[in-house]
Amino acid sequence: MAPFKDRIPTYLSRVEDALDARLPAADAAPEGLHAAMRYSVLGGGKRIRPLLCYATGETLGIGPAALDDPACAVELIHAFSLVHDDLPAMDDDELRRGRPTTHKAFDTATAILAGDALQTLAFNVLARGDGPGRLEMLRILSDATGSHGMTGGQAMDLAAEGREIPLAELETLHRRKTGCLIHSAVAMACCACPSLDADRRAHLDRFAANIGLAFQIRDDVLDVEGDTAVIGKTQGADAAHDKSTYPALMGLDAARRHADEIYESALAELEAFGAAAEPLRWMGEFIVRRDR
Repeated sequence: MAPFKDRIPTYLSRVEDALDARLPAADAAPEGLHAAMRYSVLGGGKRIRPLLCYATGETLGIGPAALDDPACAVELIHAFSLVHDDLPAMDDDELRRGRPTTHKAFDTATAILAGDALQTLAFNVLARGDGPGRLEMLRILSDATGSHGMTGGQAMDLAAEGREIPLAELETLHRRKTGCLIHSAVAMACCACPSLDADRRAHLDRFAANIGLAFQIRDDVLDVEGDTAVIGKTQGADAAHDKSTYPALMGLDAARRHADEIYESALAELEAFGAAAEPLRWMGEFIVRRDR
């Protein structure tokens, strides 16, 4: 079989079409809210979480049709989180994916409502679809989204602004703020494979947890050394908000090395799958080597 990277354009086209089909039509009332939802979701992006879902499916021998709903659901949650994170009361960002953030393109009230609606739509997509493991997918995604997951991580991130926190606390923050949702992309794909044994699932859980943390450390590094025109958001925003990050706490070079160490730990978990895990190996390398 050709390498996974050769199928990326097909998967990106697939998830874009699937998201478009699941979002409300722009001309359906309330038009302004629906336009903001579509703007927030269909405005580009790397689609790393859906790609991880499909890559896990390939590793386990699951066709993409069984994963379109979880792939869309995790991306809808991600989009909701970005809309809310960018708000004036949060990170107060003006640029996302190379264009104005939702509250700048529309207004703050509409952005809040768009984020709310995207979150509920994600769970609706999972609840309405057919296939095995839907209840478990709902549990996984709700856990990843709530106060013990992404939302709790954002609260910890805001509370840590302006102070230096211990490395262990920063890791917990990152695992919740970013890692939990990335982990859910892999875990939901596992739910579509009822025959998957507990040992192999545990390997995938650990891979996903580690690659999620490596993703956020890479984000921290890109905030220091990235180019705004390439990363699609304002370079240096973390420093401007005096956020706790790995480069701030341990230095840029040490942060890069730490990301590489966690990446290697993630790859070790895929050895049990042999050549079948090539899609996840490719995704792991992309996550830690990306420039945006």
